[in-house]
Amino acid sequence: MELERLREAVEEVELVDGHAHNIVALDSTFPFVKCFTEAEGEALSFAPHSLPFKRNLRDIAKLFGTESSLRAVEEYRRTAGLQSISSLCFKAARISAVLIDDGLQLDKKHDLEWHKSLVPVVGRILRIERLAEEILDGEMPDGSVWTLDSFTKIFEERLDSVAHQIYGLKTIAAYRSGLDIDTNVTSIDAEEGLQHTLHSGKPVRITNKSFIDYVLTCSLEIAVRFDLPLQIHTGYGDKDLDLRLANPLHLRTLLEDKRFSRCRIVLLHASYPFSKEASYLASVYHQVYLDFGLAVPHLSAHGMTSSVKELLDLASTRKVMFSTDGYACPETYYLGARKAREVVFSVLCDACADGDLSVPEAIEAVQDIFAKNAIEFYKLNLAPKSLGPKHSLSPISTINNASTTDALLVRIIWVDASGQHRCRVVPAKRFNDVVAKNGVGLTHACMGMCSFVDGPAEDTNLTGVGEIRLIPDLLTKWQIPWEPREEMVLADMHIRPGEAWEFCPREALRRVSSILKDEFNLVVNAGFENEFYLLKSVLREGKEDWLPMDSTPYCSTSGYDAARSIFHEIFAALSSLNIPVEQLHAEAGKGQFEMALGHKPCNVAADNLIFTREVVRAVARKHSLLATFVPKYDLFDIGSGSHVHVSLWQNGENVFMASDGSSRHGMSNIGEEFMAGVLHHLPSILAITAPVPNSYDRIQPNTWSGAYQCWGKENREAPLRTACPPGVTDGLVSNFEIKSFDGCANPHLGLAAVIAAGIVLMG
Repeated sequence: MELERLREAVEEVELVDGHAHNIVALDSTFPFVKCFTEAEGEALSFAPHSLPFKRNLRDIAKLFGTESSLRAVEEYRRTAGLQSISSLCFKAARISAVLIDDGLQLDKKHDLEWHKSLVPVVGRILRIERLAEEILDGEMPDGSVWTLDSFTKIFEERLDSVAHQIYGLKTIAAYRSGLDIDTNVTSIDAEEGLQHTLHSGKPVRITNKSFIDYVLTCSLEIAVRFDLPLQIHTGYGDKDLDLRLANPLHLRTLLEDKRFSRCRIVLLHASYPFSKEASYLASVYHQVYLDFGLAVPHLSAHGMTSSVKELLDLASTRKVMFSTDGYACPETYYLGARKAREVVFSVLCDACADGDLSVPEAIEAVQDIFAKNAIEFYKLNLAPKSLGPKHSLSPISTINNASTTDALLVRIIWVDASGQHRCRVVPAKRFNDVVAKNGVGLTHACMGMCSFVDGPAEDTNLTGVGEIRLIPDLLTKWQIPWEPREEMVLADMHIRPGEAWEFCPREALRRVSSILKDEFNLVVNAGFENEFYLLKSVLREGKEDWLPMDSTPYCSTSGYDAARSIFHEIFAALSSLNIPVEQLHAEAGKGQFEMALGHKPCNVAADNLIFTREVVRAVARKHSLLATFVPKYDLFDIGSGSHVHVSLWQNGENVFMASDGSSRHGMSNIGEEFMAGVLHHLPSILAITAPVPNSYDRIQPNTWSGAYQCWGKENREAPLRTACPPGVTDGLVSNFEIKSFDGCANPHLGLAAVIAAGIVLMG
């Protein structure tokens, strides 16, 4: 019974993944088989016969529901698609935050923004050798040759500029010249090392020991200045590494250097096969911590268990941290999380049996190893999820309100072409047993329904003949804030499980986003402004009528105050769904309000908009009010839009905005091209973003609704308005707003149309 409490603690804790890498597109040249091994070349042919390979392949096959063969798993990956398998893997892994070293060079890797659709919190770890190589691959601004001084100046400026945007630095010195770091390397030796590096040609690959030691020493100085931790690759890797030089005991000179004694250092990969040596270092140096990613799950069951046990031989449980070291394929994240839970449970069970720990102490260690240590080490702005009162630990607030096992019913939600939210409701047990994997049936006609009648529009060819599957996207499954006995989840539309239907709105947005990413390495971020009316029921001559709840003007304090209790509940519900709200105010219409959501990657933004509408309507009903998002509720009052702000991102940076003040309109060239495409195709886009006749009662001149085919800077009468919000340099614009987008639009289809139009004129 005591150990059952420990097992529950291990299974329930939400993981903070302190070290991982980017996921790649399915058509990347990265071979899937490399997910299971560090072998390369001819040695790769022997990998399928290793113990960890066979075990990990079985685990993946079980998750996917395929036979346990490499061929079957690869076929499933091909038919299901990256988004589907990623959602499945991350939902099963239950990772609440991940820190990604994006310096690993992988073909067609997705940027950090893409990963935010899978994990609530995504942060960046900067690999210092890659930064140095990128700098040296370029030219000096004045055309002169590189010197140590000129390199140092630019290197330190680059680190300074991103120090507040990253969670730590990382070095792979072990791969290049070994861990015997000379923190007192002379400038003469470093200069010679730089020149040796440059003479080797481009692309630059730094291998000279003196120059690597110099780069690492400069990085340590900046890490101390900004209180950033340093990840150090230790122990095994591919054959590019000399394992003899990857023993962490070589780090003694660095660890003894008093200049860097306050820099927190984590030794990655359990330092395998030097786990005992790593444990010793963590026990005698206050600044040294340990991370067992890669060793788990790449070793055999015995190897994983013995390695983690050796880390805990001397090191404090407050110094050992979990990571997946996931890379390239989402399955690596799943395997790292799954095997870590199993291994830590086994190790702590033995510790309890041997008398090293009591069960309550072991449960506390679970929270420390899987979440709390990393949160404190990397200074993450979140709290580990509580293990609950049955584990006898103090309750801690959770970072989200994920789905619960106590639900009775599950709502499977989709949105049709006229923006109407629809759902099928199934018992939770049936959902878990059957529907989560196989979905529920739905007639083709459901995507052809008109706004005025529950029947398909003429000439759509979407009739009552033919059926699709609503497949739940488990990453969007949440406990319903206003009805805790139920859960809700958004659904994709498949012809059969794993094969998307061509009319699926969420898949349409994925497809066009993939084109933008693959051809231009760009990601669209979007933030919606929700305008809606709150109406109250009154009786007039014995008949029910709906009237605005008040008649106050734009941004009225009284208007907000009258509805404050409603918005308190709305904000709490949205917070539990991890949906950011930026601001709220009373709008110009009688009983009208506007609520602006924070910008997110476009697919997440569209999902968030659907959940936001569900929340607003439900909370309003609770207060005997009706919330309506219809574009023109009252022909004699102001209309309601669902304006969307759009920006372009590349490698975590906003590239819609010009890089300096030389741009005439404050936009980059690619930003101008993208917006020009949207403007050119705006009349066609309106068929999707303003899809019902009532939409055009709203889009009229002098109503700030975008009745013209034009654009303007901070011009609220234009359908496309470039915006310069607070914090953006004067003269630059960070995004553009599309005003002719309303509450009857399907947000996924609307954004897909916008992106497709934007691509057309891009060079």
